Amino acid sequence: MELFRPTAIKRVMFFVIGDIILSIFTIILAYLLRFKFEIPLDFYPSIFTTFTILIPLKLIFLAFFKQYSITWRFYSFVDAKNLFKAHLIIYIIFELISIVSFNYFYIPKSIAIIDFFISFVMLGGFRFLKRLLLENNHNEKKVIFIGANTKTQSFIKRCLNGELDFYPVAIFDNVKDETYISNVKVYNINKLAKLDASTAIITKNLSPKELDELVKKLTNLGISDIKIANDFENKLKNISIEDLLARKPKDIDTKEIQNFIKDKIVLVTGAGGSIGSEIVRLCYKFGAKQIIMVDKCEYNLYQISNEVNGIKVLTSVNSPLFEETFEKYNPEIVIHAAAYKHVPMCEENPKSCIYNNIFGSIKVINLAIKYNVKKLVNISTDKAVRPTNVMGATKRIVELYAKNVDNKNTEIVSVRFGNVLGSSGSVVPLFKKYIEENKNLPVTHPEVTRYFMLISEACKLVLQAAAIAKGGELFILDMGESVKIKDLAQKMIDLSGKNLTIEYIGLRPGEKLYEELLIKKNDLKTKYKSIFIVNENNISFEKLKQKINIIKENPEKIKDIISEFDKNYR
Repeated sequence: MELFRPTAIKRVMFFVIGDIILSIFTIILAYLLRFKFEIPLDFYPSIFTTFTILIPLKLIFLAFFKQYSITWRFYSFVDAKNLFKAHLIIYIIFELISIVSFNYFYIPKSIAIIDFFISFVMLGGFRFLKRLLLENNHNEKKVIFIGANTKTQSFIKRCLNGELDFYPVAIFDNVKDETYISNVKVYNINKLAKLDASTAIITKNLSPKELDELVKKLTNLGISDIKIANDFENKLKNISIEDLLARKPKDIDTKEIQNFIKDKIVLVTGAGGSIGSEIVRLCYKFGAKQIIMVDKCEYNLYQISNEVNGIKVLTSVNSPLFEETFEKYNPEIVIHAAAYKHVPMCEENPKSCIYNNIFGSIKVINLAIKYNVKKLVNISTDKAVRPTNVMGATKRIVELYAKNVDNKNTEIVSVRFGNVLGSSGSVVPLFKKYIEENKNLPVTHPEVTRYFMLISEACKLVLQAAAIAKGGELFILDMGESVKIKDLAQKMIDLSGKNLTIEYIGLRPGEKLYEELLIKKNDLKTKYKSIFIVNENNISFEKLKQKINIIKENPEKIKDIISEFDKNYR
């Protein structure tokens, strides 16, 4: 019921009324003690006079020392010290009034001394007793906060109001002197030790490396329920592996992206996939005039169309219907994200992979040139570098085609990057599924490494690279340091709090121990530190076309185009 819901006003009234009742009791008790429990009738008026002077003084100075603005569950020894100071002032003033008014009424001096101690014990005990009862009976999870800031203050307030089912016990940050926020003590982060808390809420902005170190420390202390405050919304979310691996590039230029996308007609292939759908969202966010979403998967197209209001084209890029999309909508920008990308699947189905990835992409490029598209962006992969699998080889061939084709009026660029966290088919969703099912995590090899980037980060840099492109470039994104998959798996196990292990299952066909996305010395810099241009020479386009036509029926001929690629197919 609303009547019994705790509020600040009700809390103040509770304490004021409680203090008045207790003060009446302490004054009577002081007189009883002074006169050995036999108060002369002559002193009854004195008792009433003491009430009328002392109780208002108490209410005034207790309020001045913030005794009515403190939430009782956080009543501390600092607040008790303030209560003592208030009593000193109250009883000094009371004695001065008694002396000045001696000719009008008489109050024994011993009454003030006796009542001082009784009142301090009773009023202080009243507050501490309430806190003690709450601490012994509350059902909320005990929580610590990492970060002494306004976000922490806001979340503590929500805990007190009952919006969040947590009981704050401490705050930790890089502070020299211990202080308080909303009556919760702030400690130096170096004092972080085992506490009676099951949850930690991180409100401080930390780099992925700092966050990783903090999470290790918290999990070692037995805290597995770790949450992060959202930067833009006053919400909490469970910490994820994405938070620990995010690169957070500082040179993302949203103005450059907006100038590139705003008021343009943009066609996105593979629009329902992990990369394609994020590209669609960004195009919508940055003010595209019209978004044409092309995907051959009905469900994926349906999903993204529920988020973004665009034109839905349910077709494959290899379908004859695809050209009608160019004729009808006349796109200015084409972002080609459609591809088969699952390495083992492509190894088992090389012809399908070649047909879709190479010939589908060539069709997209040729149509973009035919219909005078201003700019075409080909999404590539780190697996195109010295490929050891069919998928990587197909992507490398498309890079070569995009760079060497007669582009006429169309600026054609490719952007190469590594794994994106959380994309369909990537290792992170797979590990999450295994953890949910309480299964051990399968890792192919103890030394296998991969580059990772958040989907949102990668897609913004793709659009940013496209914005500065002049045509013919092969861009490479700085993916930071590579990550051992076994370390990633162990972090996900630690975050889950479950007793799971890692099982090594051996490298799959076509799989590398490590991807080669390292920035080379001869690669060209751009005005953005996260974006480079691969420095490579052009090749004969006619010879490339001839070889591409041969591999349509003979997949093994891929090695004639990609010298590093040497695979034998049965």
